[in-house]
Amino acid sequence: MNYSAYLATGQMIALMQGFSKIKVITHGQESIPAGSIIFVVNHFTRIETLLLPYHIYTHTHVPVWSLADYSFFEGPLSGFLEKVGAVSTKNPDRDRLIVKNLLTGESNWIIFPEGQMVKDKEAVSKPSFLGMRRGGKRPAHSGAANLALRTEFYRKRLNYLISENPAEAERLQKMFQIEDLAPVLTGKTWIVPINLTYYPLRARENVLSTLANRFAHNLSERMREELLTEGTMFFEGVDIDIRFGQAIPASEYLTSSVITQDIFSTRQINFDDRLPSLQAMRRESTNLMHRFMSDIYSMTTVNHDHLFASLLKALPLTKISENDFRRRAFLLANLVPDETSVSCHHSLETGQVALLTDDRYHKYRDFLELARETGVVRCEHGVLHKISANLSPDSEFHRIRIENPLGVAVNEVQPLSALHRKVRWLAWLPEILIRHQIVDVLLRQANDQFEADYTRFNRVGESKERTVGAPILLKGKSRRMGVVLVHGFLSAPREMLELAAYLNGKGLWVYCVRLRGHGTSHEDLAIRNGNDWTESVDVGYALMRSLCARVVVGGFSFGGGLALDSAARISGLAGVFAISPAFRLQDITTRFASVVTTWNRLMDTIHCHEAAKEYFNITPEHPQITYAKIPVAALSKLEHFMKELEQRLERVNVPTLVIQAHGDPVVNAEGTALLFHQIGSKQKTYLPFDFSRHGILAGEGSEDVHAAIAAFIEKL
Repeated sequence: MNYSAYLATGQMIALMQGFSKIKVITHGQESIPAGSIIFVVNHFTRIETLLLPYHIYTHTHVPVWSLADYSFFEGPLSGFLEKVGAVSTKNPDRDRLIVKNLLTGESNWIIFPEGQMVKDKEAVSKPSFLGMRRGGKRPAHSGAANLALRTEFYRKRLNYLISENPAEAERLQKMFQIEDLAPVLTGKTWIVPINLTYYPLRARENVLSTLANRFAHNLSERMREELLTEGTMFFEGVDIDIRFGQAIPASEYLTSSVITQDIFSTRQINFDDRLPSLQAMRRESTNLMHRFMSDIYSMTTVNHDHLFASLLKALPLTKISENDFRRRAFLLANLVPDETSVSCHHSLETGQVALLTDDRYHKYRDFLELARETGVVRCEHGVLHKISANLSPDSEFHRIRIENPLGVAVNEVQPLSALHRKVRWLAWLPEILIRHQIVDVLLRQANDQFEADYTRFNRVGESKERTVGAPILLKGKSRRMGVVLVHGFLSAPREMLELAAYLNGKGLWVYCVRLRGHGTSHEDLAIRNGNDWTESVDVGYALMRSLCARVVVGGFSFGGGLALDSAARISGLAGVFAISPAFRLQDITTRFASVVTTWNRLMDTIHCHEAAKEYFNITPEHPQITYAKIPVAALSKLEHFMKELEQRLERVNVPTLVIQAHGDPVVNAEGTALLFHQIGSKQKTYLPFDFSRHGILAGEGSEDVHAAIAAFIEKL
């Protein structure tokens, strides 16, 4: 191999990846050992044949060759593949070349034991996987294991012969064209399993497939299918998780007496001789293959498509409401990272509550779209109908990737027994218990999050008592209606307690959310943003929606804005109310928040931190609840959030109540009245009160505000 061409081609691949929307994430690279390595990898598409050698090289700094299916060398890619160190499976000298490279350590190798075909992962745990065909499906190849054992066989043999039969050692050295025996004698041969997982897995018409259809008339059907998959990945984006497993020393499989007799024999042994230990070597190769294939499949990076497709397959009935399915999917997405040992896609490492609200990350929407396109489900009036209960691939893989990618997703996670126990449990659990599980999970997560934040950001002299900032749940007498209350900026759930108690006295369930960054200290608030705050509200809505048939969301000040935002995003709210929503603020300091934020960034860039202004001091109306410092960064994010919300007020189509005090010293009453008219609902009410303070939910006259809100809810 031309080493300069190899490096130049690698740089070109890196540049190509930079232009594409492919994102490669590597895990476990720190466990790659020194020595000669065969990397065994599950095969999915041509992309890994190009990208994987480059990414492995960046960690090992040793050239990496790959054994690729001969069909990849048909057409214009042939020369390019050779430059990146790919060797055809039909190359007559491939085995001798691989063993020689591994003996000397001049290059490592990538081998795809699955060959062209996806394997039936369910067979991994069955005896048939050890070599017999199961249901007509061919097991993985043991060639990589065989090459690793042959390499270590000759390494041990040369170490022995160098003193016991130097002439035979010299003959072997010439046979393998080895110039220096030192690295051969001191090296070690390893198998390193690698799992590649792609997400999302989609195949659509794209630029590459369109150009090929127009200008390349002799493309094979398989090449067209490859272009549909690879072009979609390249132009629309895909995450490729590369997971390196624990290295397996080949020497562990060369300990039987039959094999050692051949290793330490002084007679002449040629590369292709049929040895007495041949059957023993084959058995050990199969055992080694079984071990690394199990390791490969156990490292699958589980993503939302895996979970949703597995859940859909495990459901005992052919019909399920979308809401029920999403609840089960939410629980699965929450429980799998915490209660199983599987590796998870990064999108599963954060809160999943959007699955129960607006699906703003489109995880469920994209899954449903794919399921409908590929004929797995039919959706009618909010009910999913399973059309095909068999979600496992049962024919040629390259076609199945396009026709039934969700079947491929189910198959990928088949060996993960801990995952499947959770899937089966949630698939069969009655709906009422699913709702109870969601309430338990959300309450625990909200309380644990508050405790963790309070412990981390508690500041003596600033932070209030724990009970001020903790979320509050008040049990009602009827599950017909629940209310979610959202406190204001700088404040805490305690601010809403009087209103909560009043509504609870009417028999309503009430939950007072804690907005992230509140109830702790201003340092906590300074690092939060709009996503944190909307997720806090979503937790409250999802919790209450699992408890009650209908839900109203309401908030005070900035909480009022967040309540309106939830009504603009989430379908199914019974109504929304906003008290003194913080659209136009009176305090002149707020008008400079963006300017100060820009100034702070500039000071940070030039490392002049002492010139930055991180917060404003204020005199709060309720010092026992509210912060006395406003973080500039958080205020700027509030301002940005409310400006964006103004553009979406027309999407608020549920019954709406807006309450505003005429003499509010914090929120501009005229601004609230003007923006009220932008709300899209035909059932909306603007209710002014003659107060000269901002906090109208407590103190003199607050009972009138409480009564107005209760009356609004009663009408719903």
